[in-house]
Parts: sequence; C-alpha cells; structure tokens
Amino acid sequence: MGIINKNFMFTSKTGRKLFEKYAKDMPIIDYHCHLSPEMIAKDYKFRNAYDLFLGGDHYKWRQIRTNGIDEELITGNGDEYAKFEAWAKTVPYLIGNPLYHWTHLELKRYFGIDEPLSGKNAKEVWDKCNELLAKNEFTAKQLILKSNVDVICTTDDPLDSLEYHKQLREDGFKTKVLPTFRPDKAVEIGKDTFIPYIKAMGAESYEDVLRILSEKIAFFAENGCKLSDHALEYVPFATGDPQAAFNKRMAGETLTKEEEDSYKTAVLKHCAKEYTDRDWTMQLHIGALRNNNTKMYNKLGPDTGYDSINDLCIAESHAKLLDNLEVDDYLPKTILYTLNPKDNYVLGTMLGCFQGTTAMGKIQFGSGWWFNDQRDGMVEQMKALANLGMLSRFVGMLTDSRSFVSYTRHEYFRRIFCNLIGTWVDNGEYPNDEEILKEIVQGVCYNNAKNYFKF
Repeated sequence: MGIINKNFMFTSKTGRKLFEKYAKDMPIIDYHCHLSPEMIAKDYKFRNAYDLFLGGDHYKWRQIRTNGIDEELITGNGDEYAKFEAWAKTVPYLIGNPLYHWTHLELKRYFGIDEPLSGKNAKEVWDKCNELLAKNEFTAKQLILKSNVDVICTTDDPLDSLEYHKQLREDGFKTKVLPTFRPDKAVEIGKDTFIPYIKAMGAESYEDVLRILSEKIAFFAENGCKLSDHALEYVPFATGDPQAAFNKRMAGETLTKEEEDSYKTAVLKHCAKEYTDRDWTMQLHIGALRNNNTKMYNKLGPDTGYDSINDLCIAESHAKLLDNLEVDDYLPKTILYTLNPKDNYVLGTMLGCFQGTTAMGKIQFGSGWWFNDQRDGMVEQMKALANLGMLSRFVGMLTDSRSFVSYTRHEYFRRIFCNLIGTWVDNGEYPNDEEILKEIVQGVCYNNAKNYFKF
C-alpha cells in the first residue's frame, strides 16, 4: 500500500469518516492562485513531466538547491530529463517536508503512480507521465476539470487586457476563470518600478492615478472580478499629503517612510471604497521578505526561491487602517494573511473588532500561506482561528500556486482539517453530531467560499 491511502494524514477515526463522507468529493474554489489565464485559454499541452511538475515551481527549486545540485539542473539550460531526475533524487530526502506529500499526491491522483519517487525509478515515472501527457486529456483545461474545480481566481495587473478571461468565457469553459485586481505596482511608491509603471498607466498626476484605478476596477468588475489582492511588506497607515508625496517621487526624489505610507494609505483607501461599492473582497498578504540573495536576483529575477519570512510589528497599523476604513464605511469584506505565524493571534483577535452583517465572517483570517501551507502551519492557523473566532465560517484553502497539479493540496488541507476537528470529537471536546459536523466540513471545504464571494 502506497503512502497515499485511506489513512493518510489521519490519526482520528472520526476525521477520516468526515473526510470520506463529506469533504473528499466537494468541488474546489481556488480564490487565489497564479495560474496563467493564457495557458488555460490556449489549453496548454505540457511537453513532459519536467514542464508539468517543475516549470516555475520555486518551492521545489529551493530544495533541489539544498540538496547540492547545480543551478544548471534547476533553472538553467540542462536537459529536461536530467532536471526531473535531479528532483527525483531529492525527493527521498524530504522527510517531514510537505513537498514529499504533495509530490506523491500529484503522482497518484493524476497518473496513478503509487510508489515513492526516487532516483531509482525516475526514468520509469518520467516515461509513464510523458505517455499520459501526450494525450489530450492531460492539457491545462483537462487537468482543471479532472480536479473538480468550480472557480479559479487568477492574479492580474490593472493594465492587463483580460483577453484570455474573455476568451474563456466566450468559449464556455465549464470552470469559471475570473480575474483578481492586484494594483501593487501603483501602490508601492518607493520601488524602482513605480515611475515606469505610472507612465505606463498614462497618469500625469495623483488624481490621474486614482481615476485610472477606478476605471480599471470597473473594467475588472465587468469581466467577473470579485476580489482584489495586495501583496504588502506591511500594512501602511499615515495621514500626510499623498499628492505631495506623489509629486516628490515623480520628480525623482527619495521619500521618507511617512511620505511613502501617506501615499499608500490614500491609494488603498480609494481602492477599498471602490471594492465596497461592488461588494468585492480585499485580500492583504503581508510578511514576505523578498529577493534576499542579490547575486541570484540579478541572475534569475524575482519569484525564483530567494524569499523568506519577515519579522515586523504589525498590530497597530493593521488596526488603524481597518478602523479608518470602517469609520468612513469603506471597509469591504477583507481577508488578512500573514506569512509569519508569530502574528496568528494578532490577526485572530483583529478580526473580531471589525465584523459586520454583509457576510458571515466578514473579516477573515487567511489560510496558512506560502511557507505555512504545510500541516503544522495549517493546523496552527486553524487552531488560532478556532480559539479566537469562528473556524466554522472560514473560507478555507487556496493554492497560491502556478502549478496545474497543485489542486491535490486541497485534498491535503481537507484531510488535515477533518483530522483536526475529528480529534476534538474523539476527545469529547465536541459532540459527534453528524448533521452539524457535515455542515461545518462542507462549509470550510466549499460552501463558505461560494457564499462569501457570491460566485
């Protein structure tokens, strides 16, 4: 019996029962990911197992590097089978790492391969995967349909034409593929990309920036968008003059932190009002320290595996921004994510200060994200939410991934979630009331997200 079996991730009999009866077959809503809408619209056909499993996956790249393998066989120009073999040789040493589980879920669920991947069977696995990938039922669209995905929300720049979202809608693709509005380049006034981006927007003034963002939000809404996403080093809050800060930055001068935060706060508040008017959800992702290795950043660019968790004080600015939005009735449905688990209780308590009647769990504590989407990270996030709020109203898992086989991570999450609440039942901490347990399980796995985002 392979590692992926009916007992995988279960210590609770009740948890296993809840998963089998109520979680396993629920559809998936992936409300935050980085899949390419172009690849979906063009129904991309993967060249081989390297292209599917390792192309763009910096989670895996980090571990192959840790295993002492040369960059030529990771992001370089090495032979693609040799790159896959380098990964296969790395996998057996990933004991305790979620990539070990994810890899074997991917192999079993999509390719029926039930034996542990290693250097010994790399060629056999390569050949079997490639044989199946050559068939039309393993294209980008078919992998999504095989995964039982109802809705995908991609991550899109305000200047994107959304042509591929339109094409997918016109083609009648069964899975909804919706854009997500991510205006980071117009918000991050201190970054080198800011001035070129503002010029690309066609903005000549601060008022132009706000006007164009409003126009783009309306355009995204016309194309089915229901969420925004902001990837922030920290949540800013300042009440200075945003127009003066903008003018100073566009003149090529360096801003103080107070000036930067004044601009960021004003733009976030402007966007939040637009989101509120459209009943969108605002996502705030914080806590990443990016591009730490200058040498490799200069060689490979961003999103290649050289980011880490940041360590900041976050409570006061979070509270001030949310309060400022609430006072002016601009606070939309909001999901707060932290990359640093030290802040689980900060955000877990922040939620209760700003709940409202527009949705159950209007302010959400986002699922274990990036370095935390492993068993311990998920469990600690859910326990913090349960201790401080309402786990039963949680909108659940997302992939945050560029991989078309990452939907097995929803199964991984569902097993972990069911085992957690099943353990509480087994321990006598909650009654074995199957009716309410079914509602809770199916809510967290699917229904809460469907109702919250109004898909």
